[in-house]
Amino acid sequence: MKFDYHVHSEFSADCNIPMEKMVEAAIQKGIQKICFTEHIDIDYPDPTIDFDLNLTGYAQKVKDMQKQYGNDIDIYKGVELGVQPHVLPQYEEIVANNFFDFIICSMHTTDRKDLHSGNLFTDCSLHEAYEKYYSELLHCVKTYKEFNIVGHIDLVKRYKYEYNVHHFLDIMEEIFRVIIPEGKGIEINTSSFRYGLDQFMPSKDILQLYKEMNGEIITIGSDSHKPNTLNDRYDESVALLQDLGFKYVTTFQDQKPSFHKIT
Repeated sequence: MKFDYHVHSEFSADCNIPMEKMVEAAIQKGIQKICFTEHIDIDYPDPTIDFDLNLTGYAQKVKDMQKQYGNDIDIYKGVELGVQPHVLPQYEEIVANNFFDFIICSMHTTDRKDLHSGNLFTDCSLHEAYEKYYSELLHCVKTYKEFNIVGHIDLVKRYKYEYNVHHFLDIMEEIFRVIIPEGKGIEINTSSFRYGLDQFMPSKDILQLYKEMNGEIITIGSDSHKPNTLNDRYDESVALLQDLGFKYVTTFQDQKPSFHKIT
């Protein structure tokens, strides 16, 4: 079976593709389960992008897609929350008042500076920027609990990367000590290759650490904003998991995990 648990549509501010186009492409690619994970990024520091989400319209569109395409593919309603320490109470309210099958906790902003523009890296060394990113992410997962997996956990490297940079596996270990006992997981995000990296997010050493700490919950997501990138490098992701000793790929429905054996 093939799954894609990180997908965007016109309900995300950085995507203009109608949801039905994404669903039809997924069916053509033989994907059995797809989860839309539209962005909410409260207080995003770039004023030219409004990562608000029309929650009512989104919920209705997913229901329409399930009704229209439900015989061909399982469609789920997720959300990708862009966490920052000062906005976590607002996310608690959103999640309490809206149904989601699946919630990704992602960090796109560190020190109130967005990663996309490179502002995080302007006034400090790369080492310091990475330390800020991972330390703030650790704070968020310690404080905020309403999520299922941490998305693209080493995203910071997508925007500025050097091979000799420290991966801060000590902080990563602290993150895993928090989320693993709580039944939360991580994702393999395959979009890194589209941005010029030669490795998944997270990198193999982080996945190995997660495995050594008895982490089991891993979803696979293309982070697609276009139909042609759906399910990118899915087979490679599964092969890597198998090589590292993982037994399952995880999907979610009603925030409950299902484990699909890797064969």
